[in-house]
Parts: sequence; structure tokens; C-alpha cells
Amino acid sequence: MWRLLPLLVGLMSPAAAEPSRYPAPEGETGILSIYSTLDQPLAAPLIAAFQAENPGVTVVYDELLAAEIAARVIAETDSGGRTADFAFSSGMDLQVKLTNDGYAQPVNVPLARDWPDWANWRETAFALTFEPGVLVWHKPSFPDGPPQSRLEVIDWLSRPEAMGRIGTYDVTRSAVGYLYLARDAEHFADIWSLVAAMGRARLQTFPTSQEIIDRVADGRLALGYNILGSYADARARQEPDLGVLLLKDFTVVVSRVGLVPRAAARPDLGTAFLAFLMGREGQTIMAERLRLAAVSLEVSAENSARAMEAALGEQLRPVPVSPGLLAYLDQSKRARLIARWQNALSGTPNP
Repeated sequence: MWRLLPLLVGLMSPAAAEPSRYPAPEGETGILSIYSTLDQPLAAPLIAAFQAENPGVTVVYDELLAAEIAARVIAETDSGGRTADFAFSSGMDLQVKLTNDGYAQPVNVPLARDWPDWANWRETAFALTFEPGVLVWHKPSFPDGPPQSRLEVIDWLSRPEAMGRIGTYDVTRSAVGYLYLARDAEHFADIWSLVAAMGRARLQTFPTSQEIIDRVADGRLALGYNILGSYADARARQEPDLGVLLLKDFTVVVSRVGLVPRAAARPDLGTAFLAFLMGREGQTIMAERLRLAAVSLEVSAENSARAMEAALGEQLRPVPVSPGLLAYLDQSKRARLIARWQNALSGTPNP
């Protein structure tokens, strides 16, 4: 694990905000501690619904980066102390690494029996959302519609109007951006031609979805590539000039993964919160209010894995919660992929 720590430290923010505290609606009987990458305002409806069923539980919610969650769970466990009761992170690879290295514990959640195989690893780590990587586009910049595939994106990037108006994640700083790139490289033979075309068009990179979406919404960028669909979809409902598209050749789908740490102070409460998020109410709140597509097959709303798979079939390429994710944390492989990305952007031949 020590080999992973330099990577985690490098991805961490310089300072974390104070955790949010949600007092028990009735006499406090326990405190549930959560580490999560989900923005605190989005988490609030989930916490309120959970407390409605568990009125004696106070919730302490720490909004952190994916690397911060992993680093804290490791450090607090290794010191012999207690850590969060539930960890919920968009860093799929880091969550699987925690599970693989013994920092998470199996749970007894009845719904796990019916959970999709790709979304459940060892009854310990569970995918709880279904989030495609989408193309976001500035509608006034595309009167005839945006590119529909990666090959069409390459074609558009050769045009004068594309110069300086394409954006995506900085894969050296964004865990989800790096994961999308790695999966693209596995599914698309011409990925480096696409990256090179982005480089010639003066690609702009950013560490967060919000920075890209902001710039596409107001027209500073025309396209944002491989952006978390959950954030894009929610924003498009408020911005008439912002479009969201699932590319027709294929669409990588990532998930937020939940687990109960081995050193949780209240693993019973962590398990209860996991069960709530897997249940119909929690999945429906995520799908309908948070725009985080539901994984549960019991939820057939438009914004659900079941509905998307019925409509799009093989176009969707979900990332399984499995040991295969550990390959993305191998520092030598990561360094090679990032070097190839940077070389393609700059037009430098790869060795």
C-alpha cells in the first residue's frame, strides 16, 4: 500500500472543509460518519430520507476528494483508530483497492443478492450509480447538431471553428478523467488520433466537471468530451444552450462505489446507510432528484441503468467493480498512459 500513497497525496486538495453535521431529528442514539465525494447539497436529500427512517441517528458528512477518502481510511485504520462508517466515492479504482487490501468489510444486505454481478464485488464494494461519460455541447455553435461519434469529433476538430473550443478533464488531476481515458484506450483503436486532433485544436483541460460545463454553457467552449453525465444532465435542465449527448460508437459508464470500512466505529450504521442507498427509496432519490442514474433493477425510471440498457444496449460499456480496476493504479502503467496522452497532445512521437 505504501506505493499507492504518493499518488494519493499528489491528488489530494491542500485543505479540506469542515464536515457537515445533521443532528438526529429525535433523541440521538448513534452517530453515522460518512466520507463521500458527492457534493454536500446533493447528499442532503439522501441524508434527510435516511434520518426519516432512522430518527435517532446524527449524520456527520465529510465531502472529500476520492484520493482523500482512500488516504484517510488507510491512515486511520493503520494507526489502530476508527474511521468513517461509510465511504462513498467516484474513485472506483481506489475503492476496489481499499477492498482488495482489507480496509473494507463484507456486509449482510439482503438486496445484495439481486444486485447486478458487475456492480457487486465480494459483498463488500457496491456500485450505486450508473454514470455515462457524455459529450456536452453548446447548441448555438452547432446549428446542424453536434458530432455523433468519436470519428465525427475528429473531423470537427480539423475545422477552424474548433480552435481553442474543446475541453476535457486534466487526466493528471482528475481520477474520473483518467479512468475515462484508460477505458477509451481499451475500446477505441484510434484514441491517440483523437487526442492528437484535440492537441492541434488547442485542447483546454480542467480538473472538475463543473469548470468544463460552465464554459460550454456560456459558449467559451463548443464541446466538452467525456464529462460525467450526471452533472451535465442536471445542469442542462437549467441551461437552454447546453446539450448532452451519448456518443453512438460507445459510451463508458462509471459508478460511485460504496463500502463499509473495516475500522468503522459504527459498522451497523454504515451498513444501514448502504442498505438505504441500495433500496427503492434511495435509488429513486438519486435517479429523480440528484440525476444519478439508479443501478437497482427495481427502479425503471428514465434515469436508470435498466432504462438506459433497454434503449442503448451494447452502446453502453459499464466499468465493472472488480480487481481489473487495480491495473489503473499501477504507477508505471499510469505514468506510461499519461506520457502517451501528453505526447499525443503535443505532437511528439511515442517511443
